Amino acid sequence: MSGALAVGGAIAALFASSFSPNVIATPPYFEDAPTDKMVIEVVTVNGSGCPLGTAAVAVSPDNTAFTVTYSNYLAQVGVGAKPTDFRKNCQLNLAVRVPQGFTYAVASVDYRGYAYLENGATATQKAHYYFQGQEETNEGIHNFKGPFDDNWQTNDVTPIGALVWAPCGELRNFNINTELRVNAGTSNTKETTSFIAMDSADGSVNTTYQLAWKKCPTDDEGDE
Repeated sequence: MSGALAVGGAIAALFASSFSPNVIATPPYFEDAPTDKMVIEVVTVNGSGCPLGTAAVAVSPDNTAFTVTYSNYLAQVGVGAKPTDFRKNCQLNLAVRVPQGFTYAVASVDYRGYAYLENGATATQKAHYYFQGQEETNEGIHNFKGPFDDNWQTNDVTPIGALVWAPCGELRNFNINTELRVNAGTSNTKETTSFIAMDSADGSVNTTYQLAWKKCPTDDEGDE
């Protein structure tokens, strides 16, 4: 078993006891979420942080959010780590089908995980997302500094005026790019291990994309 898998399994129990599922920020809703079900299918998964079968997507029953769950997303340096383990990334391409007459935007995103950083080590969590054919969003970057031994949670919120809406009446895939990175710094990598994980083998920890909804204009209203 690799060092990353061993550490990931060891911290799974910590996730289960440390977070309550679906505790998420409230977005700036423009309309009530539609009652017909939103459907999301994973088209492609690429990256060292999400090997085949280790990432899953689920939509909340009320259509107000969807979650991405990872089970082997861990970056580490030091004892038990390979030279390439200091950086892990994941690129998800999602086919999102929304109820007719509605469009959505991502209003906020909550990222959660666990990190153990020796004194002198640092870690970084990055993420951005975009609709197919559109420019990427600004990159959300969050840094952590050792010594650190705790669960972590970050939140990226998009201002109301900057929300990017899915084009009405079109099927545009939604792309999510995330990255975890660890820098050993002045820590002793011959005797210690530092890591950051977005690992949720028990399904209790995930990344939550909170949605805002609005109705698409009708033909007589014209395009916005």
